Amino acid sequence: MATAASPHALLVQNPNRSSKSSFLKNPITTITTFPSNNAHFATSMRSNKPLSITCATQVQDRSSTTQTPQSQERVFNFAAGPAILPENVLKKAESELYIWRGSGMSVMEMSHRGKDFLSIIEKAEADLRKLLNIPSDYTVLFLQGGATTQFAAIPLNLCNPEDPVDYLVTGSWGDKAVKEAQKFCKPNVIWSGKSEKYTKIPSFDALEQNPDAKYLHICANETIHGVEFKNYPIPKNKDGILVADMSSNFCSKPVDVSKFGIIYAGAQKNVGPSGVTIVIIKNDLIGNAQPITPEMLDYKIHADNKSLYNTPPCYGIYMCGLVFEDLLDQGGLEEVQKKNMKKAEILYNTIDASNGFYRCPVEKSVRSLMNVPFTLEKSDLEAEFIKEAAKEKMVQLKGHRSVGGMRASIYNAMPLAGVEKLVAFMKDFQARHA
Repeated sequence: MATAASPHALLVQNPNRSSKSSFLKNPITTITTFPSNNAHFATSMRSNKPLSITCATQVQDRSSTTQTPQSQERVFNFAAGPAILPENVLKKAESELYIWRGSGMSVMEMSHRGKDFLSIIEKAEADLRKLLNIPSDYTVLFLQGGATTQFAAIPLNLCNPEDPVDYLVTGSWGDKAVKEAQKFCKPNVIWSGKSEKYTKIPSFDALEQNPDAKYLHICANETIHGVEFKNYPIPKNKDGILVADMSSNFCSKPVDVSKFGIIYAGAQKNVGPSGVTIVIIKNDLIGNAQPITPEMLDYKIHADNKSLYNTPPCYGIYMCGLVFEDLLDQGGLEEVQKKNMKKAEILYNTIDASNGFYRCPVEKSVRSLMNVPFTLEKSDLEAEFIKEAAKEKMVQLKGHRSVGGMRASIYNAMPLAGVEKLVAFMKDFQARHA
């Protein structure tokens, strides 16, 4: 058996032991250890007494450990998601991280079926209902798997395999959604902006909808391409419903929920950390899932269990709840929308006034308030732009890998000061490189 040694203890064992039986017949004597940085002493002798081992250890006080100092200055984070969160929300979460409101534990340690977490998820839902004025005949679900998982869950819950459905594709996420739906129903792309590199949204009157389509699907805001619906199409089928992926503009402005059968969104853009997916669904759409639907994709199972069928993303839901509180404290989504419009206006005006040095390819009438893609006239300067911006503590401005260029995501939590700093940098960069 190998000898074990450490700076704090030395365990010496009988080198002559040849088997388990001899070890039991001839137990090793006491081992005396001396905690020292310089030497270890051990005495071994035969004895009829049971083995005794003394281990001298020291517990290091972490508070006295010298640590490399780190900057406490926050950057302006223009990432598309996971994205910036409100500073006051982060500070509140920090203050409650170790012990949540007298519970004696962190939210991360709570049973999801205990009264403390139940109060958290119930308040989060109540505040979200207040923010969006969600009608009582709609159910709110806090799920997992990202909005991408809903690409399969929606047709599985709303359709039979032979049912026709319509998809209006205005960007990459709408395209991914229709490809997933092909496995579970008969989707029809009634319009796609792919040939024009996803820079516009068509007139709704020109759409050739299937009058028998069970639903019409849109992506309300395309994160990658920066295209946003300012109003919404109406399904031609009088019994059809409108379904919207609102991941990247969720809770950025008021929405008439009653116009939709389903609204779904990943939380990591505007309302929380990654890991939470929110589904708002009209009650009469629940309970019709295809037989092949996995339990974790069946809305009825989650509705019946109040989003607690299995362990939910508890801490993420708690964070969403803090964000909902913050949005209400700001005066609700009408006030939030005003702030978002001001930020977007400043940035788009700078791009449009640059005489072509900066360019936004999206048609002005459908430019996103959340995600602003732009390119440089001299594309070879883009890497330098991103590098210099990072030095000025403005990060994650590189465009999506599929389209290149730059992209500034200016979600709810991005302060006006962040956009103003970016705009000042853009003007300075142009002055030096035009």
